[in-house]
Amino acid sequence: MSKKVLMKGNEAFSEAAIRGGCRYYFGYPITPQNEVPEYMSRELPKRGGYFIQAESEISAVNMAYGAGAAGGRVFITSSSPGIALMQEGFSFLCSAEVPTVILNVARGGPGIGTIQPSQADYFQATRGGGNGDYMIPVFAPSSIQEGVDLVYEAMELSDKWQNPIYILTDGILGQMMEPVVLPDQVPFVDSKDIRKHKPWAITGYGDDDSKKNVVKSLRLAAEELEKHIQSLFAKYEKAEKELVRVETIDIEDADVVIVAFGTMARIAKEAIELLAEQNIKAGLLRPISLRPFPYEAFNKISNRTKVIISAELSMGQMMQDVKLGVNNRFPIKLLNRTGGMIPTPLEIAERTKKIFEEIGG
Repeated sequence: MSKKVLMKGNEAFSEAAIRGGCRYYFGYPITPQNEVPEYMSRELPKRGGYFIQAESEISAVNMAYGAGAAGGRVFITSSSPGIALMQEGFSFLCSAEVPTVILNVARGGPGIGTIQPSQADYFQATRGGGNGDYMIPVFAPSSIQEGVDLVYEAMELSDKWQNPIYILTDGILGQMMEPVVLPDQVPFVDSKDIRKHKPWAITGYGDDDSKKNVVKSLRLAAEELEKHIQSLFAKYEKAEKELVRVETIDIEDADVVIVAFGTMARIAKEAIELLAEQNIKAGLLRPISLRPFPYEAFNKISNRTKVIISAELSMGQMMQDVKLGVNNRFPIKLLNRTGGMIPTPLEIAERTKKIFEEIGG
C-alpha cells in the first residue's frame, strides 16, 4: 500500500491529474487555484507532458479543445469567474465530444466577488452557461483524498464517455492540507498510438481518406443537428445511470436529515455529533455526483423524519434538486451562509435545532 503524503489540495489534485495520464494542461492564474498552474508548470514537463499558460481563460479552454481533439488527455482548471469565461468552450467540447477534465476551485461571487470559498457555482456547474442542449457530469469531493480519487478517475471517465467531466471543489479544499494516498501513474499514450485508443481523434496519421477524421461542432442542417443532439442525450442517459454517487449517514431513522455537499458536508458531519448530544438524531445525505443528482437516495429517508435541511454555501441553489428528491414527502428548510462566510459546526447544530423545534420536533 502506498504511503500517505501531506499535500495541499490544489497540488494533490494536480498530481492526481498527472498520474491519471494528463499530458496537456492549459490554464490562467486566478485565486484560489493558483497552485494548480504553478504545480503543473513545474511537474508536468518533467514527466513528458506539456504546460501552457494561456493569455486568458477563453484561450485556455480552446487550447484544450484542440489538444483533446487530437487525442490528448487534457486538464484545465480555474476559479468561478474564470470558469464563467470558459462556458462557451464547454458547449463546444460537448458538441464535438472531446474529452476534458475540468476543475473549479470555487470562490465567492457574483462578479469578481471574493477569494473566499463558496458553493454558489452550483447552477453554473450543473446547468451550465454554454448554449444549446448538452450535459456535463459534475462531482463534488468533500476531502482532498476524495478529490484526488475523483480527478484521477475523471481522466478515464472523460475518455470513456467522450465528454468533459467537471470536478467542483472550493477554496477551502484547494488551500488546506491533508494526508493523501496517491494513485499509480497511468502511462502516457504516445502520439503515434493514439488512433489505437481513440479512433475518432485527429492525428494526421493515415494515407487514405478513410482514416482522416473530422472533429466539429458546426452542423448547419437542422436534421443533422437534431440527430446529433439525440445521440448525445442517449449517451448522457446511459452515463447518468452509471455515475450517480452519494454518501448517506443514518437517514433511515433520523429526526432531521441534512443534505450537504463538499466542504459544507464536512462541517455538517461534526454538527450531527453535537445534535446527538442534545438527543436530536440527525442524518446526512451527501451528493457526491451533483449531476446526475442522487434523487433516488431520498427514498431511503424514514417517514419518521420531521424535516429536510439543505445546508449550502449559497442562497439555496441546490434546493431545486433537493425538492425534486424529496417529492413533497417532507418540509424543506434552507440553512446557509454565502459570500465566502463559513459556518461552524456549532452554528449548524444550533440552527438545525431551532428549525427542528419550530416544526414541532
